[in-house]
Amino acid sequence: MRKVLNFGSLNLDYVYQVPHFVQPGETLHAAQQQVHCGGKGLNQSIALSRAGAEVYHAGCVGEDGERLVQELRKNGVDTKHIAKVPAPQGNAVIQVDANAENCILLFGGSNRMITSRQIETVLADFAAGDWLVLQNEINGMEEILEKAFAKGMQIALNPSPFDADAQRLDYKKVTWLLVNRIEAEQITGQTQPQQVWETLHAAYPNLNLVLTQGSKGADCFTAQSHTHRDAFRVEAVDTTAAGDTFTGYFLDSLLRGQDPAQCLERASCASAIAVTRSGAADSIPAAEEVERWLAQFRAARDK
Repeated sequence: MRKVLNFGSLNLDYVYQVPHFVQPGETLHAAQQQVHCGGKGLNQSIALSRAGAEVYHAGCVGEDGERLVQELRKNGVDTKHIAKVPAPQGNAVIQVDANAENCILLFGGSNRMITSRQIETVLADFAAGDWLVLQNEINGMEEILEKAFAKGMQIALNPSPFDADAQRLDYKKVTWLLVNRIEAEQITGQTQPQQVWETLHAAYPNLNLVLTQGSKGADCFTAQSHTHRDAFRVEAVDTTAAGDTFTGYFLDSLLRGQDPAQCLERASCASAIAVTRSGAADSIPAAEEVERWLAQFRAARDK
């Protein structure tokens, strides 16, 4: 199996349980506060590793960041490409409301300290056919994408949060684009999955697309097929790492040679388990638990 390099963020997540999201000018009491390991990069590395992939994480940690490195190691992720820098640790303030929805305020800190030298050093350890996973919570995205593509790596991009930096990326170099419905509309101006795909495919014929839609399920588009998967019905507690869990399991399933329907089913199941728990990285299930859920689902479906 090919190696997976995740060049991504590492955050301390300060999570607040609130009755509703804070409004302009409002002061609100939080019912609970917790501190978790998170960041889209860290979450996706842990999801990939728990799914079964061989994962290498690259990025930067600052003050108070050792906890994040240890969390990755505990989950079987190789951390030799994480640099320690003299900067505040990247972090996020997350509100989780009574409906288990979240809103996130992100501070880049150490995640914005990646250098060209680090990029060169990290990519030297990978070869054509290896996979690169990127999100948009770090600096240096354009350079990482360009150099990885030049090496012949397969590139999976989750351009979240979508902003001007994400707009500048060359999507012709991306193998798999993974977005939610908001990001899809920001990129294409379209709201319907088929229209999103047609817009992207016309501009980037070699791109494959995964579009997640929360409770409405997920769609996978390639030049050969379109596959839809309904969401698993569960009682949601916290949706913070749902998308990252989905991404990690979907990509691991691709690496295993599964077809789009199998990839969507496994990723959707893992994501459904994650939303039944609080926290980000802590909520991501192990592969054995996902397989148990899938076995139970298939048995009930086939009755």
